[in-house]
Amino acid sequence: MEQLRSLRHLIIDMDGVLWRGKRPMEGLTDFFAFLRRYDIRFILATNNASRSRTDYVEQLARFGVTVRPEEVLPSCDATAIYLQQIASPEARVFVVGEKALREALTAAGFQVVEDEHADFVVVGLDWGLTYAQLARAARAIWNGARFVGTNPDPVWPGEDGLYPGNGATLAFLERATGVSPVVVGKPEPLMFQIAMQRMGATPETTAVIGDQIPTDIVGGKRAGMTTILVLSGATTREMLMRSLVQPDFVFADIRELRSAWEALLEGAAP
Repeated sequence: MEQLRSLRHLIIDMDGVLWRGKRPMEGLTDFFAFLRRYDIRFILATNNASRSRTDYVEQLARFGVTVRPEEVLPSCDATAIYLQQIASPEARVFVVGEKALREALTAAGFQVVEDEHADFVVVGLDWGLTYAQLARAARAIWNGARFVGTNPDPVWPGEDGLYPGNGATLAFLERATGVSPVVVGKPEPLMFQIAMQRMGATPETTAVIGDQIPTDIVGGKRAGMTTILVLSGATTREMLMRSLVQPDFVFADIRELRSAWEALLEGAAP
């Protein structure tokens, strides 16, 4: 538990950590009040590329929590930032994805195109995905476009059950083209690196808080950070016991995490 004392930065997953479905987790407002009081900086990072950071800011506001847009990093924004690092200005990008991904890439200065002669093919979850769209994306990759995925999630948890996730779309295109995508989202290091750069953080002072071992915990360990698993989302205690990858800390939810962390810090106060 002493390891919590040195943490000054957090990369926090949202769905399953801060809320479940449309309901906020108990103790949500107290958790953020604690972070503000102890000046613990944070980035709210999600693999979901279909919602913008404004969407998340507004959702948290409805739950009584105020965050700034720069404190939110959906994978659509992380992907745009990554492309800015490697692509020429006004590069042509063929997009498979929702409005938020297209807007993030356009705001970053890229040309979002529909033809098969793009410089990049960027793939995120697309609820209107068609075979014709996949065929155009494959042809663009065959023509030399670099292949980028916003996230590798194989499934997406809806309120009425699981849906195929963006990882399934990436697998389709990879099998068709023989080209593996560069993936930006968790558990790959790119999103974690972007989040730490935004906070001016180092792995030694940073922890990831998440509810999924394959993305949040594996990614945090790859990035050299402290890992905190909460059991309020996708992972059960039985799944945790079977996992070969173990987090540094396990809490039932953010309320239990805040209580333990706050007691530790208050006990250290003069």
